[in-house]
Amino acid sequence: MSRHAPHSPHSPPRSLHDVQALTDADTTVYEAVCSLAVDGRIAHVPDVAQMTGQPEHEVRQRLVRLVENGWLNQKGEGFALGPHDWGLEY
Repeated sequence: MSRHAPHSPHSPPRSLHDVQALTDADTTVYEAVCSLAVDGRIAHVPDVAQMTGQPEHEVRQRLVRLVENGWLNQKGEGFALGPHDWGLEY
């Protein structure tokens, strides 16, 4: 199910979450944030780096890109899930 950002009547709808725009490494970082969210935790760069095996500077860049694309929200020094239409039931 696709979610669309508000748009003018003259522009085509824009998907907030274009999964094709994510690299495998971006997806891995996003999944780590989701995993922490299941436990009610905010994701921090060192935790995500440890979970993914990616260097902290790359994790930080990926987290910022995920925020810019609407996948995540920044919460102080941490990151949380952005708007989504799926549940976290495990």
